[in-house]
Amino acid sequence: MNIARTCLIITGAAPIAGFPEAIQYVGREFVGPVPVSFLLVLAMYVLFHIFLTRTATGRYIYAIGSNKEAARLSGINVDRVLVIVYTLSGLLAALAGLVLVGRVNSAYPLAGLGYELDAIAAVIIGGASFFGGVGTVWGTLIGA
Repeated sequence: MNIARTCLIITGAAPIAGFPEAIQYVGREFVGPVPVSFLLVLAMYVLFHIFLTRTATGRYIYAIGSNKEAARLSGINVDRVLVIVYTLSGLLAALAGLVLVGRVNSAYPLAGLGYELDAIAAVIIGGASFFGGVGTVWGTLIGA
């Protein structure tokens, strides 16, 4: 959010438009009757379902969400896993930003304001817990 506020200063709160077709493709093109952005969601669903259910790091994420101290005492490098989680979160936020820019062919510094609450609501509706350690990618997809 601080980066978005900095963008307001840099751009003078004016939208930036005229992006190349490659960026617009993700947001507004179709493959047959299916939007490319929907295919991207499906690809991310499959990728993160496999990541969270079939890898040690995915299991560690659930363990840290359940009880950070117990995970640390179990030998999990909590700091390393948290860096991975925050990095993936940033990557997915950037991907969502590209889809949004592609849909409207414009980057406005205030676009997406309040979307973080929608994301939290989708995750909670999908069955995740505020207290961590519970939830699935499928539940989040349904919640969204």
